[in-house]
Amino acid sequence: MRLLTRLLAAAVLTTAGYLSVPAMNVVAQAPSPGPSESSLDLSDQKRRGAAAAIERVASLRQEYRQRVAEAEAPADKERIVAEANNELTKAVTEQGLSVEEYVSILDVARDNPEIRSKILQRIRPSGP
Repeated sequence: MRLLTRLLAAAVLTTAGYLSVPAMNVVAQAPSPGPSESSLDLSDQKRRGAAAAIERVASLRQEYRQRVAEAEAPADKERIVAEANNELTKAVTEQGLSVEEYVSILDVARDNPEIRSKILQRIRPSGP
């Protein structure tokens, strides 16, 4: 459940940045100390992978949020959350990133407008 929460929080932060809403207004808690840009491999390939994972995680987040809301039995909700956790992890690892690496990249992007911009340039706009 904690992994799901971290992935969802990362997706919300990234989506908020993408929509030009200051990320700090989305999170009501103090930011945790994260890796610095220099301690993280932010190659073009990693930024591409993060951007692709962001898109997939955002889509999954929406889908599973709706499914959990529609579920009536607590056991169904737990099953759906477990399924979501697996799918979110898969969405990240299919891009060649570990979940920890993905979250670290998002932490750096949250704090570094240049890195955030480079990642967001790779995200396709949604909608018509």
